[in-house]
Amino acid sequence: MALLQIAEPGQSPVPHQRKVAVGIDLGTTHSLVAAVRHSVPEVLPDANGQALTPSAVYYAAHDEVVVGRSALAYQQSHPTDTLVSIKRLMGKSLKDAVDSGMPYQFEEMGASVAIVTQNATVTPVKVASHILKSLKQQAEETLGDDLVGAVITVPAYFDDAQRQATRDAARLAGLNVLRLLNEPTAAAIAYGLENGSEG
Repeated sequence: MALLQIAEPGQSPVPHQRKVAVGIDLGTTHSLVAAVRHSVPEVLPDANGQALTPSAVYYAAHDEVVVGRSALAYQQSHPTDTLVSIKRLMGKSLKDAVDSGMPYQFEEMGASVAIVTQNATVTPVKVASHILKSLKQQAEETLGDDLVGAVITVPAYFDDAQRQATRDAARLAGLNVLRLLNEPTAAAIAYGLENGSEG
């Protein structure tokens, strides 16, 4: 069973009609994707069996994009081309980015900010979309089905611009956002599931 299954009332979904959705925690340091399988919430591992995916993206030459653990391998040799903690820049202005103390070169791009690497100039939304796309592929490979959408957690302090930036990143990744869920709410729901609590 997946986190969301859609069927006509009174009918159980058959495999070719089921609709699969996942939950995604797009984190500052690490991200993960989970689904409810066989009535049990389960974090979906990557190809190496790892549950957590580092929220890191390396922009190599020839438009090559490396995500996760493989991207972190380049952090020592290419620190300004390996982007980490980008969630902090979602929905922020150039001034906010410069004031963040992050070691990247920034430039203004419309009302947003862009990070300039040796091989690419990308917005935080684009960077986040690469992470989300990687998680989407990970989920589809594990579940063996296309996703109808995802519930994505965001910090409770995220303002409208940051929430919209998260939605935009998901859209670029080919994900339909079913809902943005505040992280404290997600934690409370998880606590309730584990303890069988009601309310």
